[in-house]
Formats: sequence, structure tokens, C-alpha cells
Amino acid sequence: MEATRIIAVRHGETSWNVDARIQGQTDIGLNDTGRWQARRVGEALAGEPITAVYTSDLERAHETARSIAQVSGSEVIPHQGLRERCFGMFEGKTFDEIHQTWPEHAHNWRKRIPEWQPPEGGESLIELRERVMRTLHELAARHPGEQIVVVAHGGVLDALYRIATRQEVNAPRTWELPNGAINRLLWTPEGFTLVGWSDTQHLDDANAPADETTA
Repeated sequence: MEATRIIAVRHGETSWNVDARIQGQTDIGLNDTGRWQARRVGEALAGEPITAVYTSDLERAHETARSIAQVSGSEVIPHQGLRERCFGMFEGKTFDEIHQTWPEHAHNWRKRIPEWQPPEGGESLIELRERVMRTLHELAARHPGEQIVVVAHGGVLDALYRIATRQEVNAPRTWELPNGAINRLLWTPEGFTLVGWSDTQHLDDANAPADETTA
């Protein structure tokens, strides 16, 4: 079977990203910078052969995916398996608030305890990894010899990086996960291979307007 080329993109910035507030599966839209980043990603991928654009069904990812699809002419296909990690009762809280209010939970989170689940229905790192692996295998297997775009979230892409580089879920993170970055992988039935990571050149050659609300 021919390899499937995957372009994995983290959604554009949101106001909760700026505030270091946990989004999880709470449906937050892009801010002005995020919408600019989404357009820049679409422009950067304009010359690429893209068969399909898969996206988390959360709005911040879906809006980013629409900017890519508008340029590529591809269909946007939402998939719940690409949603961000569920953080349960922590969603809507800042890192500082969690640390001050639930220090034991904050410790488990910082230490990346594989089996630890955020209270009230949160996913463990092991559960997230299994979901990401299952979803990406499913989507990539549909497109042997083709190239697809997957628009998702920081936690999803962190899990995908670890899968492709054969790292454990609790290994220290040494890679970047910027909003709007372009990441490239190959898939075969044997697994994933990393091709390139955290390309932000399309975001470096111009400055995002401070306020686009009148545009």
C-alpha cells in the first residue's frame, strides 16, 4: 500500500489561548490573530495537492479548516475523534487557578501521570493517545497515495508527535506546538513517520494586525 501524506495543523489562536485558560472540548472560536493565522495557513498550502481536509468539530479547528479548504477546493469533513483532550472540571480554568485550588491534581498533570484523569469525565493521556492513534489510522487508511490535511488541537498533535517518534506519553516535551503551524507526516499500515514539524514560516513574513474587527 502506498503511503498517505498527512499535513497536521493546530488551529489558530483563541482568546483562551492568550489567557492560558484550559479549553479542552469547550467550543471556543478564533480571535482576530487566529483568523489571520488560519488565512495564512490556507495561503501557504494553496499549491499543495490536497484530497480532503479533516477537522475536529470544535469551532476553532473547523474555522481554521475552512480557510484551508477555501483555497484547496477540498471538502471539510468534521470528526469527533480529532477533538482536544477532555479536561473535565478544569475546562475554563487557568493553569494558575488549577494549581492553587487543586494542587494534587495539578501535580499529576505536570508530571504527566499516564493514567491520571482530570475530575468529572476528563481523559487520561493513555486514553487520548489511543483515540488519536485510532482516528488517524482510520483517516489515513482512506487515502493511500494521496495527501490529506488534519486540523486539530495542541493535545492531539502532541500525542501524534509522540506516536510518530515512538515516545511515551509521559516523556518530557521537547518540541513546539504553535497555533497555525504546519506539521508533516507519512502513514503506512505499519505506522507514522515524522517528516517535518512546527513550520511557521508562513506566519513570520508578516505581522498579524492588532485589530481586524473592521476588516
